[in-house]
Amino acid sequence: MPFYNLNIPRKIKRLATIAYDAIGIIASILFALFLRLDSAELTFSPGVPELASTLVTVAVSIFCFIRLGLYRAILRYMTVNAITTLVAGITTSAIVLAASSYYFQSFIPRSVPVIYALVALIILGSPRLILRSVVHQRLQRYKPAVIIYGAGNAGYQLAHALFRGTDYRPAAFIDDDVKKHGITIHGLRVFPHSQLENLIATHCAVKVLLALGKTPRLERTKLIQRLESCSAEVLSMPSIEDITNGKANINDIQSIDIEDLLGRTPVPPSQCLLSRCITDQSVMVTGAGGSIGSELCRQIITQRPAKLVLFELNEYSLYKIEQEISKYIAVNGLDTKLHAVLGSVQRQKRLMIVMKKYQTDTVYHAAAYKHVPLVEDNVVEGVRNNVFGTWRCAEAAVSVGVKNFVLISTDKAVRPTNVMGASKRMAELILQAMASRSPSTIFCMVRFGNVLGSSGSVVPLFREQIKQGGPVTVTHPDIIRYFMTIPEAAQLVIQAGAMAEGGEVFVLNMGMPVRIIDLATRMIKLSGLTVKTDDDPFGDIEIQITGLRPGEKLYEELLVGKDSQPTEHASIMKADEEFLHWNELLEIIEPLDIACSDYDDTTIFKMLLKTSIGYTKQITQNGEVEVHEL
Repeated sequence: MPFYNLNIPRKIKRLATIAYDAIGIIASILFALFLRLDSAELTFSPGVPELASTLVTVAVSIFCFIRLGLYRAILRYMTVNAITTLVAGITTSAIVLAASSYYFQSFIPRSVPVIYALVALIILGSPRLILRSVVHQRLQRYKPAVIIYGAGNAGYQLAHALFRGTDYRPAAFIDDDVKKHGITIHGLRVFPHSQLENLIATHCAVKVLLALGKTPRLERTKLIQRLESCSAEVLSMPSIEDITNGKANINDIQSIDIEDLLGRTPVPPSQCLLSRCITDQSVMVTGAGGSIGSELCRQIITQRPAKLVLFELNEYSLYKIEQEISKYIAVNGLDTKLHAVLGSVQRQKRLMIVMKKYQTDTVYHAAAYKHVPLVEDNVVEGVRNNVFGTWRCAEAAVSVGVKNFVLISTDKAVRPTNVMGASKRMAELILQAMASRSPSTIFCMVRFGNVLGSSGSVVPLFREQIKQGGPVTVTHPDIIRYFMTIPEAAQLVIQAGAMAEGGEVFVLNMGMPVRIIDLATRMIKLSGLTVKTDDDPFGDIEIQITGLRPGEKLYEELLVGKDSQPTEHASIMKADEEFLHWNELLEIIEPLDIACSDYDDTTIFKMLLKTSIGYTKQITQNGEVEVHEL
């Protein structure tokens, strides 16, 4: 039942508080006189100096209280600042009492104002603190309990924010530091990890909130692994960086970062490599509104280019990234010129005009169709965009004298079993051939696996399925994938491009592959739910095996050949792979262009199968995989 007095209009509350304070000031003066003189027999009649001194003290004190903002503070949210304001107001009131008694020659001893200040602090301050405590306790009673894991500064801030909010009630702290066990922080006791389940049961806690601050990634991952069997949902507070940058509030509770599930620790970027092809130069990003393209724009703008050209086919995507980058430029006072350009990478003349107009030095080519099943069902458009879009863009770059051209590729280009992968491998071959034909433009490719949070990623899909109560769909129990965060991938793309000398295929170190079914299981458990299996038919969420989709592989590879060479960056390797010369390549892409113009899917398949890219047509039946050439 809500505390109904909280609904009284603020104006009435303020008038009642002012009336109480006026009475309290008078009572405090009388009590102070009683303590000093052991008598309060004063004649308060018109013209008596003591009465005049008292009335002046009341009037001036109330005026000071109003000016100090004491009545603007909501009692239930009263903080240390409000108490300090009250002390300042009462001190001023005591000074007024002393001055007025002197002016009116009142029979008020000099020690009375000091005693009055102490008494008034009790009479005026105590009800405020008591009311705040009563209301606070009553409000807290109706909020679901949570356990905060981490009794450091981040945990303290989170508890403070939650106490003042309306969503959750902190019940206890958990911390692995033995020195903190048993102490009290913000009124909450700190317990060891072994007490977690008891605390959840005792307080009926619905969530465990991680407040780990700057705990290293590896330690966070180990902790999250320990919490997978927790009976409550495990969530986390935003990172300090997001809070500082204004991207999140401290009480914006969110799901566990997928990076913490994977335990991947990014290698710090090299500032020299990040800025080499960007700072004070004109940079263009194709596909600027996509997952990778937009993050490239975010990373690029931090390096202060002279111009940044956002090239995108989708109007809304272009609008969103243009607004975001514009805001960043304004907030940080950059002099970068931002240009948002609508257009298709398949139109070479349009590309040439844009590159020439903005005197482009570096192009990051992220425009591509990347969803395997969609491209499999739309072969012509997939090949046109991924193969010929790359070719037209590269030709435009050469014709206007662009210095650097970086293609964002994919691990699906290695021995591809789907049209998307085959088209990206063809794009790689085109740039490799053009690198030997056009030495004035430095071409390179950067190949990596899945990025977390991109459109079509399994992670947001799993979260939505868990939220809806399941089932969580996995295509095959043995399917594995490499994962990397979008910001890390974008940073590595920029750094790899800066190392290019012409025709290189750079491969990013993706770490250890992850079984998708294991990822789904961990996400379900960290949501405070159980997996429904044959052994546990009463589990909460079922994992459903749907069978591999057309063109999908059980595992992806990053290298066509067996050899790779290290580079000056620990997370970037250089692949040693064979490629076709330009004349050989023309014999393939010219008939392929004709087949696309004729919308001839069969010929396109045959052309792709005849090339040296290792493409095979994959057929899936009942979860079993057959790979054969047509």
